[in-house]
Amino acid sequence: MIEPLELSVVVKCDTAHAFAVFTASTSLWWPVSHSVSRQPGLAVTFEPRTGGRIFERTPDGVEFDWGEITTWEPPRSLAYLWHIGVDRSLATQVRIAFVRLSANSTRVEITHSGWDGLGDLGPPRREKNQRGWDGLLPHFVAACGRSATQ
Repeated sequence: MIEPLELSVVVKCDTAHAFAVFTASTSLWWPVSHSVSRQPGLAVTFEPRTGGRIFERTPDGVEFDWGEITTWEPPRSLAYLWHIGVDRSLATQVRIAFVRLSANSTRVEITHSGWDGLGDLGPPRREKNQRGWDGLLPHFVAACGRSATQ
C-alpha cells in the first residue's frame, strides 16, 4: 500500500474565511508554476457544489480541467478527484478539513490518497504531488493572513 500524503497547516483566520480563500479566491494565491498552461493571469475555479469542476482558464479563454468536487460542505470540508495535467482515469483523491482552533485560527488538514490505483505510476506521482503541496501551501497560508487583515 502506498501511504496517503497527510499535510496540515495553521492559518490565521476563521474556518469560513480559510475555506473561501482556498476555493473562491484561488486565483489570487495559486502560483502559475503549479498550473497546466503556466500563463500569467489565469483564473482557477472551484465550481461551488458536489459534482463541480476544478479548472484553470487562460486569459484567452482556454480551459484545462484539474478535477471534480466530490464533497462540498463549507466551511468544514471539501473533497475532490485530482487529475491536473493527466487523464481523468488517473485521478487521485484529496480531502481537506478546515478545523476551528479559535476565532482567528484554523488548522487545514489535507489527505491526498489513491496512489495504489495508479500502479507503477503511483510512487512517482505521490512524490511529485508532495513537492507540489510543499510549494503550494505557503502561498495559501500567506493569502489567508493577508486577506484576514485587510
